[in-house]
Amino acid sequence: MSTRSSIELGEDERNEFLGDGGTGVIAFPGSGDGPPHAIPVSYGYDAAEATFYFRLAVGPDSRKGDVDGRAVSFVVHGDGEGPWRSVVAEGRLERTTDESIATETLQGLDRVRIPLFDVFDRPPGGVPFEFYRLVPDELTGRKESKTGL
Repeated sequence: MSTRSSIELGEDERNEFLGDGGTGVIAFPGSGDGPPHAIPVSYGYDAAEATFYFRLAVGPDSRKGDVDGRAVSFVVHGDGEGPWRSVVAEGRLERTTDESIATETLQGLDRVRIPLFDVFDRPPGGVPFEFYRLVPDELTGRKESKTGL
């Protein structure tokens, strides 16, 4: 008989799983005791710096509010052609145009691929976007492990 449990992903496995970009779910804290605001997003991942990059919709209609400096959790999950794997990153978003990080950001953006996908109820050309990065305070990865009993 076997049971399924999880084990930690090593750094190389984590970087291979994240690739240079993909899709995941980012969660912003809710107000008061309300639930978090979680949305699917595309990301770019720079393994050299363990940094995520996002192209986020902004503006007065956005439920996210002002995201610069906000604490977030970001999750990537997959079970493609094998056991499931997931990565969770936690930290604060930084606007990529801030002078203090602009040079680092340009170098990082050269190493990533942020896929574009449409989840809006209007043409994406009419949605304002800004680029943000997440240098995680905490970055963990897990994968499924079969163990015999």
